[in-house]
Amino acid sequence: MNQPSSSSDYQQKCEIARTAVRENQLSESAFMNLQKWLTEPQYACYQQSILKLLDAKEFETLDTCFWEVIPFGTGGRRGLMSEFGSATINERTIAESAHGLVAYFKKFADTSSGKAAIAYDSRINSEQFARIAASVMAAHGLTVYFFKIPRSTPELSFAVRHLGCDVGAMITASHNPPSDNGFKAYWSTGGQVLPPHDQGIIDEVYQATDIPTIGFDEAVEQGLIQLIDEEVASEYRNSVTAHSHSTCRDLNGLFTPLHGVGESSVYHVLKEAGFDQVQRFEPQCEQNGEFPNVPDHLPNPERTEVYQPAIALAKETGAEIILASDPDADRMGVCIKNDTGEFIHLTGNQVGALLAYYVLCKRHKKGTLTPRHYVVETIVTTPLIAEISRKANVRIINNLLVGFKYIAETMDEQGPEDFVFGTEESLGYLSGTYCRDKDAAIAALWVCELAAELKSEGKTLLNLLDELYLEHGYHLEGQVSKTCKGSQGNEQIKQIMKAFRNTPPQKLGNLTFTLVRDYQNLEIRALPENTPSETFSKPQGNVLMFEAEGEDSPLTVQLGVRPSGTEPKIKFYYFAQTAVADSTQLVKTKSEAQSIIESFKESLMEWIDQTLKTS
Repeated sequence: MNQPSSSSDYQQKCEIARTAVRENQLSESAFMNLQKWLTEPQYACYQQSILKLLDAKEFETLDTCFWEVIPFGTGGRRGLMSEFGSATINERTIAESAHGLVAYFKKFADTSSGKAAIAYDSRINSEQFARIAASVMAAHGLTVYFFKIPRSTPELSFAVRHLGCDVGAMITASHNPPSDNGFKAYWSTGGQVLPPHDQGIIDEVYQATDIPTIGFDEAVEQGLIQLIDEEVASEYRNSVTAHSHSTCRDLNGLFTPLHGVGESSVYHVLKEAGFDQVQRFEPQCEQNGEFPNVPDHLPNPERTEVYQPAIALAKETGAEIILASDPDADRMGVCIKNDTGEFIHLTGNQVGALLAYYVLCKRHKKGTLTPRHYVVETIVTTPLIAEISRKANVRIINNLLVGFKYIAETMDEQGPEDFVFGTEESLGYLSGTYCRDKDAAIAALWVCELAAELKSEGKTLLNLLDELYLEHGYHLEGQVSKTCKGSQGNEQIKQIMKAFRNTPPQKLGNLTFTLVRDYQNLEIRALPENTPSETFSKPQGNVLMFEAEGEDSPLTVQLGVRPSGTEPKIKFYYFAQTAVADSTQLVKTKSEAQSIIESFKESLMEWIDQTLKTS
């Protein structure tokens, strides 16, 4: 293999890096990846820049760029952008991702040709990365259908199915900060890749040396890349609006795409469906990867802060609802005005429960439900949806790992013709068979229809939630997380998971843990002994689900613990349930449950901090 200049110079640079490893300024994994990028010819164009960082002893930057080979996580490869590095999103890792996807497909299908679809959102470098991916795929012999303008993730999933493609790619980092981007890989179903395909793709990525490519414009001229846009997007919107269940349209609202692509999907669907009183929130409509008018520049509709600018206008205009989609418009968040005129942010669990109730009621009235039909949710999504589904006499499938790709897989395994609704707590919702990924547009359509129907009855979404609580018990869910960046953060996440798995807390706040379901070891353990009591067969993943009971309280609580598959975080999901005697007791029940959970969350974070200090 080629070395940067001379053998002695290379050895000198290596010694600088080794010293940094010994002094804990550089991780061992970063050192190993650095060696590869400094010696192998496919990385030659980056080597001088890397050497300059070594000379300047910029070890923190080097560790950030090289501490891992960026993996395929819950939502593909996603992370910080940089000029180079195995741990970041850059031109090389995007090219490797496209190459790995196509090289694996060609081996799997035993073919030298095929079709691919590619889309990209409004993020920094998204179009550039999409053009690189298209050029690689075209050079591999695939016909590539390339969206000319930024489009949503569900539109990419739809295009894969609509155009009969073998694979697809979406360039996005979802709701991550402006510094990030990513590569979502899709299979012929229109769903994100699943085992064993994901491992096959990453194996090809790891083995990539010289990657074939062709000039983008040249490939367009030769017909290898075919530009698509409105002809596919309009078919997608028609597929969404076909799932309308109501004619009620009297609703005054605001929609914000948070500087993403949601205006071209969500907003157009609402307009085509007749929601003329739902207006755009103009300050956040410009497609801009810096997300300039979003608080903290973090375009995540799970955050209550992102709605504050729109709330100010909504109070002036009399809007009753605010909808927000994330930059690639696959997630949809909701704020609803309460009886006092204040806006309440609904969680993904609450929206999911409302939409499940809505579609099941509508399907029941139309006589199109049977016991074969099913609703799907992940293991960290509210149990209230399961209660609603059982009451409607349909199947509930709720033993899925986190990631909408598992909901998509279940649709195809169980039969898409019997699929009613799929949801996950992180604002992901889908109905119908037109795509295989979560879609903010179908969620926005149904939320607006349900809100308009309730308005005609003198009620709101909040009133309906209370009715569901009275029928099925009060459900309080939420999520907290701890951000742990880079190689050190990765070690912290491992330490926290190890502590929860091996020496879990016996008590947090006023809640005492009684058992844990360990989805990695596929066993249920009694607590506090932490001894196995039974085993199960699936699903398998690095997730822990604890059960706890309150002291002198009928409250039962579950706590889910898992490392994020898309962000440098470890996430903690809590689910509290308690019966409600009657409507006069609901306010008191809510207050007591919320007080217990607040104490629980405070104790949880204290336990985590103490665990990291002592490990």
